[in-house]
Amino acid sequence: MRCVIKHSLPGRLRFQLPEPLNEHDAIALEETFLDMVEVSKATAYPLAAGFSVEFDPTPLARQAVIQRMATLSYADLAAWQPSDPFALAPRARNLYAALANATAWFIIRMLMPNPFKTVWWVWRAIPFWRAGLQSLKEGRLDVPVLDASAIALGFTQGASNAGETMYLLRVGEIMEDFTQKRTESSLAQSLLDIPTTAWVCRDGQEVEVDLSELSPGDRVVVRIGNGIPVDGTVTAGEAMVNQSSLTGEPLPVMRQAGDSVYAGTAVEEGEICVKVTGDPAQSKIQSILTMMADTEAAKSAEQKRIENIADKLVPWNFALAAVVGLTTRSLMKTAACLMVDYSCALKMSGAIAVMAAQREGAKHGFMVKGSRYFQAVEEADTIVFDKTGTLTDAAPKVYHVEPYNGYTRDEALRLAACLEEHFPHPVARAVVDAALEEGLEHRELHSAVEYVVAHGIASSLNGKRVVIGSQHFVLEDEGVPVAPEQLEHIHSLALGTSPLFLAVDNELRGVLYIDDPLKSDAPQVIQALRDEGFKRIIMLTGDADRTARRVAAEAGIDEYRADLLPEDKFELVRQLQAEGCNVCMVGDGVNDSPALAAANVSIAMSAGSAVAREAADIALTSNDLEGIVRLRRLSRVLSRRMKQGYRFTIGYNSILLALGIAGIITPQQSAFFHNGGTIGLSAMNARAYLPDAPLLPVGEGAEETAEQREERELEDATTAL
Repeated sequence: MRCVIKHSLPGRLRFQLPEPLNEHDAIALEETFLDMVEVSKATAYPLAAGFSVEFDPTPLARQAVIQRMATLSYADLAAWQPSDPFALAPRARNLYAALANATAWFIIRMLMPNPFKTVWWVWRAIPFWRAGLQSLKEGRLDVPVLDASAIALGFTQGASNAGETMYLLRVGEIMEDFTQKRTESSLAQSLLDIPTTAWVCRDGQEVEVDLSELSPGDRVVVRIGNGIPVDGTVTAGEAMVNQSSLTGEPLPVMRQAGDSVYAGTAVEEGEICVKVTGDPAQSKIQSILTMMADTEAAKSAEQKRIENIADKLVPWNFALAAVVGLTTRSLMKTAACLMVDYSCALKMSGAIAVMAAQREGAKHGFMVKGSRYFQAVEEADTIVFDKTGTLTDAAPKVYHVEPYNGYTRDEALRLAACLEEHFPHPVARAVVDAALEEGLEHRELHSAVEYVVAHGIASSLNGKRVVIGSQHFVLEDEGVPVAPEQLEHIHSLALGTSPLFLAVDNELRGVLYIDDPLKSDAPQVIQALRDEGFKRIIMLTGDADRTARRVAAEAGIDEYRADLLPEDKFELVRQLQAEGCNVCMVGDGVNDSPALAAANVSIAMSAGSAVAREAADIALTSNDLEGIVRLRRLSRVLSRRMKQGYRFTIGYNSILLALGIAGIITPQQSAFFHNGGTIGLSAMNARAYLPDAPLLPVGEGAEETAEQREERELEDATTAL
């Protein structure tokens, strides 16, 4: 592309293009340069045919930018297609252009002769009146009725007054629509950054690849507890698939060869091979859109209460206007009552506050499915942790392998890895990794496996039953005999690790000791959660009491329960709720799903199973426990921000009503200040929630500072408006 460098600074170039750009080409130009690793910012000025680029302040980066511009053509821009629809989100220039266009047309129309001006503004008022009549037909007294009534009253004072009213309403609509779309796009982009992987059959081997590397025709293997990462068709196997996230069906459905399956669903039982039929990237985008479209059902009680109040206040606007009209006989003061409503600011700013919180949550390592879960986290007073993979490291190690009854150490480890392959649990990965590190081949040695939730795995080898799992499962449920002195010896070797029992044909063949170290930040996080107001912190585990006691002591947890089955965890959550506790449950495995579903609010770890993430209300996107502290703090700030926004809206708009009734400001000025207040409050609610400051330790003093900061920012914004 032949262009001129109009301005040059270290790390910045401004180009003059040969001709103006349309919006598609402007976005294509920006996105093309933003794909370069050297570039940090790219801004097109379509009408002015300008383009500026900010990049690393090095000669090589500068040369790369210039070379890219030289090789780019208008045909390349025209052929460019976005990788996702969110790349087409409105830019700031779209807002400026829309405002400039509305203002220019308003000025032109105001300069028309009066007869033409009146006809034109009547024509422009028809859509407002149509919307108002539609609301009345449906039995609603809402904002469209207010707008239609205010415009009608404006005509009684002259076409120019009505035109000014419509212009200000249009300006408010443009700014509100832009703010809403930008916030939605920002949230969606933050969710797109969450990584996704899949197991794919390639050259006779199963390999884990990033979702972006998949293409139509690939075959993805999905086992129990894992999520289906793409839209596709089942080619082999059968499974019970949880589709509640897409269809709302409460129970899993059977899927077998020939059936279609969709991204965002999870396999609860069985194993299937899925042929990719759609674009994997679009599958992920569709899952995000589905989640965002479902926000109505996930609104918090506080958000619904505020929106209900907003709806109920609209009829009072009409009542106030009627009273003012009857007592003052002033159409201007009556119109002023109709130009200010509470509904827009309360609904829009609240929705933007929640989306901004979701966006910031994604950046801080957690995905929250709706505002009611923020509220539940803020209200929770008891937090319950699963141990393995949650409080302990997501990458446990095989500490020792003890063979029995004729098996060698390698045979025990090889068979254990064969059974554990691909099962969604940190312990399973530890066993598989240990075998791989020692070069022990372990594929295709056994028949199909049966996963027994919270117990272990069962299969057959050469016609013999093979089981691996907890002591309870192998020795008690399966009835594998072990002498008391041998069991005592097994426990004496544990040294704080967790023993995993392996048996073949009802005979103990080996014990694998899993070293499951506590996460390094767990003690600080536990203390921070206490400082954040959690009264009880409890750890649950299926491990023996000895292991549980050690981990709880290291983490600083006073309450723990050991030797638990999934139903035990579920019952404990129910018992806590019966005692009046608001329970937040944190887990990662299939065995945690019942407890996650029962809790007031639930959090799934990033390395956990898809079934756990499906059952949970909030999913961590990193393995960082500090994300839970950030979630608690963000939830409390969001709650304060919603309440402050409510108080600000009621107070600010009430002042505008009073000024309008007193005749101090005109209806048009009321509309201007009202729209300005709505946009200002929405912008306030879209700002960052958590400061860039050290997260730990968190104490009462830090929380008081956060509250004081929120109050000060609200006061500053009120003064500015």
